[in-house]
Amino acid sequence: MGFNLTVNWQTSPAEEGEFCRDHSITFGSGQTIQASSAPEYKGNGQNVNPEESLLAALSSCHMLTFLAIAHLKRLPVTSYVDNATAELGKNETGKLAVTKMVLNPKVMFAEGIEVSQETLEKIHEKAHVNCFIANSLATDIHIKF
Repeated sequence: MGFNLTVNWQTSPAEEGEFCRDHSITFGSGQTIQASSAPEYKGNGQNVNPEESLLAALSSCHMLTFLAIAHLKRLPVTSYVDNATAELGKNETGKLAVTKMVLNPKVMFAEGIEVSQETLEKIHEKAHVNCFIANSLATDIHIKF
């Protein structure tokens, strides 16, 4: 199974001695987003940056894995909201990297469905272990329940 996207950057006006970091990303599904570097790196704060994209991939993968496990356990979920965060820092080799990501999922189950904190934690732990994006990252990942 493979995936693809196209990153497209074209030169555009910028400050003297600088370059514009704005670009587009067109996914294999046909959707296009406007992207840039983070404002701290002279990018456009109104566009998605690579750090946010990485965090979004992790959060989305964890959620979809969680939903699949809950579905298999016949625990209908009505709402899942994750206010995730990521931190840049130096990794163990001294390179700048996303060194920590924290997922803060809030899950609502269907009316009448009681899920203990222990069961919720076990589903999140299983989702984390089976999330292929998490398995692809060499960073510190925390899930707060």
